[in-house]
Amino acid sequence: MKFLILNGPNLNLLGSREPDVYGCETMEACLAGLRQRYPQHTLTAKQSNVEGELINYLQQAAAEGCDGVVLNAGGYTHTSVALRDCIAAIQPLRVVEVHISNIYAREDFRRTSLISAVCCGTIGGFGLDVYRLAIEALA
Repeated sequence: MKFLILNGPNLNLLGSREPDVYGCETMEACLAGLRQRYPQHTLTAKQSNVEGELINYLQQAAAEGCDGVVLNAGGYTHTSVALRDCIAAIQPLRVVEVHISNIYAREDFRRTSLISAVCCGTIGGFGLDVYRLAIEALA
């Protein structure tokens, strides 16, 4: 199966960004572990700090016959109607929303997700293991 792992703003800083919240492992190390664990799947990873680029990546995944998307939309989770509309438009492509931290244990503004209602599931609060759990759910 082919999966897209798509990360939004500031997730390129994993490993150094607020390690008390996001841990010390880099996304590159996480991806290496996922590829080793799931050699039977094609895992493509993309990251952007730009909302429109995330939308383009999602539309491209749908057009190319991707089997599922693991999406950590970062701060756009709470603000992007455009991202929500894109996820709704590309269905039946399954998108799993992931969050490294438990967004419900953080600031009030992080407790609202505009994308959850159009994703097939949400996984959060388990560190970088959320990516593995999402792949398991999609596979």
